[in-house]
Amino acid sequence: MVTYAGKLVLAPMVRSGELPTRLMALRYGADLVWSPEIVDKKIIQCKRVENVKLATTDFIDSNNKVVFRTHPASERGRLIFQIGSANPELAVEAAKVVARDVDGIDLNCGCPKNFSTHSGMGAELLTNPDVLVSILKNLVEKIGNVYRIPISVKIRLLDATDPEPSIKLIDRICKTGVANLTLHCRTKPMRNRQPPIRTFLPQIIETVHSNNVSFILNGAIRNRQEFYELQARYGKQIGAMIAESAEANPTVFSMSPKPWGSVVNEFIQIATDFDNHPSNTKYVLLNQVPGKSPFYQKFCQMKNNQDLLSVAESIGDAGNKILTKYLQKDVLTEMDPIEPPRKHTLEELSVPPKKAKTVAVE
Repeated sequence: MVTYAGKLVLAPMVRSGELPTRLMALRYGADLVWSPEIVDKKIIQCKRVENVKLATTDFIDSNNKVVFRTHPASERGRLIFQIGSANPELAVEAAKVVARDVDGIDLNCGCPKNFSTHSGMGAELLTNPDVLVSILKNLVEKIGNVYRIPISVKIRLLDATDPEPSIKLIDRICKTGVANLTLHCRTKPMRNRQPPIRTFLPQIIETVHSNNVSFILNGAIRNRQEFYELQARYGKQIGAMIAESAEANPTVFSMSPKPWGSVVNEFIQIATDFDNHPSNTKYVLLNQVPGKSPFYQKFCQMKNNQDLLSVAESIGDAGNKILTKYLQKDVLTEMDPIEPPRKHTLEELSVPPKKAKTVAVE
């Protein structure tokens, strides 16, 4: 059974977290990858199809559209499926559809966007803890215990200044039998352009671990080096989840992230190999190209994966800097090779970590 403690993982990201991004993240060192959130009713009406040509398992809706695709040879043992639900029965029914093809089921209680919250899902579940807890208990009993896969949950902070509401809810969640809790260190009204709140982390981590549940930290983590620094501060058992930085550059899970020109070329090739829809390829790609680059507009004009690849192959030295995102801004970075993790002394922990040389692109 998959475990979460101490892992560096790819966040669930609608549109951006489809198969090509997940495969590239795994290729460059992600320990686990999350699927995008898929709503319970959507996956329930899908049929499972073995795609012999691509060696994938596809879940296809009544319009013959691929709703979810996994590549077992690459993702087996490392894929967590995230469900959007506000109903215990529907959540269980949805999880049954994919339970034999994934390695864990995660309940989304963190998305603040209207497409999720208007139906009582996502971050709206934080205002309805009885339903939230009921969904998790049902998933643990009827999916986790039956299919032998872990159930996890991703939440946000309830209050920006008072830790008690969050800690009370977290303690209640952890007692449902979940294996892992991921905390996005922002409140529901906050957006990714705002710095995360980490003030309460020691109390929260203690609460989670006291319930024998693993803990993953999410919010403005850019790369593996920052993951090591967080572990040095909060303990090696914590995990970290990368979202927008990995959206811009899936190689940030590596000891040595690649420059954006190489990232773009490799991503398009993977997308082409796995028949990814061109509109999705371009959507993700435009997060991997600096907004001020002249190539950004060139990519905008392309219509298919092959045309996107032809532009990518012409980038050359113009793409020789590492691109990540931080608080929704492009950051072009020249980084020294990242040292592997080691035990830090108390003296070292009192010194601010060395920063990479960065240039924010406004």
